Amino acid sequence: MDLRYLPHDLRRIDEANAEVVACAIWQDEVPMRGLAGLLDWRLAGKLSALQRADYLRGEAGEVLCVPGRPRLPFDKVLVFGLGPRPPQGFEEARFRETVLHLLRTLEGLHVPRAVVELPGRADASILPDRAATVVLECVGTSAAHDTWWIVDHADAERHLLERAQEEQRRARRA
Repeated sequence: MDLRYLPHDLRRIDEANAEVVACAIWQDEVPMRGLAGLLDWRLAGKLSALQRADYLRGEAGEVLCVPGRPRLPFDKVLVFGLGPRPPQGFEEARFRETVLHLLRTLEGLHVPRAVVELPGRADASILPDRAATVVLECVGTSAAHDTWWIVDHADAERHLLERAQEEQRRARRA
């Protein structure tokens, strides 16, 4: 899988050639932050309205799919629930479980290219290099995923791309 970096900038995110954009929210996070907050703003508060109506709760394992068009260039917006925010940071096992859920969902939708904000990265609950490592381990050699544009903070770009390049070199040697 090819990992690419995108900053938290809707104009740049709009340029990605993907049909799905995916983000995650904490159950106890109001208002939404990170990519979810940007998408909610672009969707004229649709995600917040679903949250107020108790239709979107942010519970662990929850996934909500809403149409992105015409306000976004993506066919689908996926919002994954992370459960309550842990006081000690995002546990790697829970992060891995959410990433696997994200991967299975995209595979089920037959989506090889997606714009993704990795779970817990909006508030730096997991370190960027660790997040990239787990994602690459979870994807493995699956041909179902072609390209992900990872939306993250500028300081995480170097960590994400270095880790992805290391994994690609290791895969070529194997």
